[in-house]
Amino acid sequence: MSDKPGNGAPPQAPASTEVAEPEEQKGLAAVPEPEQAPPTREAMEALRRECSELQNQLLRRRADFENYRKRVERDRVQAEKAAASRVCEQVLPILDNLDRALSVFPADSPLREGVEMIQRQLLGLLESEGVVAKDPTGEPFDPELHQALSYEAVPGFEDGTVVEAYRKAYFLGGRLLRPALVKVARGAGGGTTEEEGAVH
Repeated sequence: MSDKPGNGAPPQAPASTEVAEPEEQKGLAAVPEPEQAPPTREAMEALRRECSELQNQLLRRRADFENYRKRVERDRVQAEKAAASRVCEQVLPILDNLDRALSVFPADSPLREGVEMIQRQLLGLLESEGVVAKDPTGEPFDPELHQALSYEAVPGFEDGTVVEAYRKAYFLGGRLLRPALVKVARGAGGGTTEEEGAVH
């Protein structure tokens, strides 16, 4: 009998016993990482100084920005006050004319009621903007707040007292918007002097 395998099957090759070698690394992976030496004391001190300087710069920038923001806000408020002041100053002469009109209208005049209504509306508008009217009658004369048109000896009033206000003083936000026009009491020996001591 024949020793050849049957069925005409080809003979099988013996299994290989060789071990596959790893592929060669290419590119950056093939470059060995250098060993990093620990930072020296001088390098650490330099890093600390740099970090401190950066923190100081940040604080200075923050302070500069805060000062800028406050300055812008202050300028905005001042601009608003200046604009409100100009508008109010233009309205005050209208109130003066209304006061003069009320001084000549009889109490029962139908025109008086209309003038009083307009006056109240204008005063309400000014008050909403912070304007305050003040009648200085009975107060000591103050050349910073009052403009004296006349001096006169008036019984019952001390020397230097405002005895009559021809025009009220107006204030906006605590600042004098317009001085009052007044008559000031003077001792009996002083007589009457027009325009004396007037502040312009």
